[in-house]
Amino acid sequence: MTETERAAGAARDVNARPAAKRAVLIAIGALLVTLTNAVIFVLPPLLPVIQEQYGLATVAETTWLYTALTLGGGAGFILLPRLADVYGDRNASVVASALLTLGALVPAVGDSYPTLLAGCVLMGFGGAAQLLPLGFLRRNLGESGITTGVAVLVIATGLGIVVGMIGGGLIVENLSLQRFFIVLTAAAAATTIASFAAIPHTPPAEPSGRVGAVGTVWMIAWVAAILVALTQGLTWGNAALIPLVVGIVGGIAWVRVERRSSAAVFDVALLKTPFVTAACLCIALFAAVNSAFLLLLSTYTQIIPEALRPEDTYGLGLSALQTGWLMVPFAVTFLIGGAAVDRPVANGHGAPVFVLGALISAAGLAWLALAHDQQWHYLVGAAVMGLGCSIGYAAGFTMVQMAAPEEKAGMAAGIAGTFMAVGFAIGTALVSADLSASLVPVPGTHLEVAAKSLYGTGYWLSGVLALLVVVTVLISRARAGRRVGSAAA
Repeated sequence: MTETERAAGAARDVNARPAAKRAVLIAIGALLVTLTNAVIFVLPPLLPVIQEQYGLATVAETTWLYTALTLGGGAGFILLPRLADVYGDRNASVVASALLTLGALVPAVGDSYPTLLAGCVLMGFGGAAQLLPLGFLRRNLGESGITTGVAVLVIATGLGIVVGMIGGGLIVENLSLQRFFIVLTAAAAATTIASFAAIPHTPPAEPSGRVGAVGTVWMIAWVAAILVALTQGLTWGNAALIPLVVGIVGGIAWVRVERRSSAAVFDVALLKTPFVTAACLCIALFAAVNSAFLLLLSTYTQIIPEALRPEDTYGLGLSALQTGWLMVPFAVTFLIGGAAVDRPVANGHGAPVFVLGALISAAGLAWLALAHDQQWHYLVGAAVMGLGCSIGYAAGFTMVQMAAPEEKAGMAAGIAGTFMAVGFAIGTALVSADLSASLVPVPGTHLEVAAKSLYGTGYWLSGVLALLVVVTVLISRARAGRRVGSAAA
């Protein structure tokens, strides 16, 4: 080999390493997001199996699994991205993946309802790993880090939702619960090892920073109070107002204290940056729309028409696996929407992008409100909803990241993720309340299901949530115009 050939080969190696490193980082980020979302969305098809296997008396007991996941996720969204800023991306990712592993291992070994409940808390906390790629991709990929991180988050989220729903159906048909958690433990353990091997051990973004223990515990407490009120409101009735009020009052007091704290959990000043608060509210609204759509679809399609009285008949009688396949168009358009809005948002056109995503989502919900009694209706609706929701998520997470300095990328992800968690709880609570407004009996059983007309109502209510995104954008732009006018005067 000549000297020239050796030099050319060395040059190729130098150029290949950054490309290979980039691909590996993107792959591990996509793995984290896909796995964590799959864990969350694998649960709905398993609820009837869980209720039967563990002898739970009421459906309300099974919904505590959702509450446990939500509470754990709320705490994780607050703490894990901040730990990445202060202690390093690799350390935070390994901790998150290890918690997922432990959360799956506990019910695999214990094989009981209490151990499953404890495992859900740990898996919910570790599930916040889905936000960590926003930080480590931004810090390792240079100028393209923000758009790449958001694209990975949005696209892999759509994939994870579909993988979870289809995987849940496959598990119901082929695996016991204990075997499922053994498989999940192995997958999470492999992700932990991959995170340690692939994510660079770089100095912390904020080497002198610290996580305020009091502020962190305080925030987890008031967010948890709100989430409990939203997820258990139907079961507790008026008593749910107590944790709701406690959470709201605690949140207001927390904001006032955090403004003066030298070790703030979240930089409250970041929310004052133009359009950041509006972007976070829009993320919450899109999450509410997303969860409402998923709950309405999965509930209606699995009702067996023949099991109801002739005057009450509705539903498609699909299995959990067949319901999961209806979500495939959602994943496909989620991919398209997330990739399409990078440039407009980066060029400062975030507000029109939000409006576009909201209008597309509202159109999809209006379609489903009018047409939801055939499988092809859901295939069309899922495609439209995937496009609208992905546009909204991509715009929101990108705008919040662009407003934060690189050393606080994790904090910015945590703020957006917390709004997303609350939004999911709001959407679930709204649809749960709607589907409980009028019940019809299932002959020969002690069960009751929602009346058919409530599904149309649920889609219309969800459409209102989508249109609230437009209202939020208009109000934010009007306030920004007034501030500019005052400054000029």
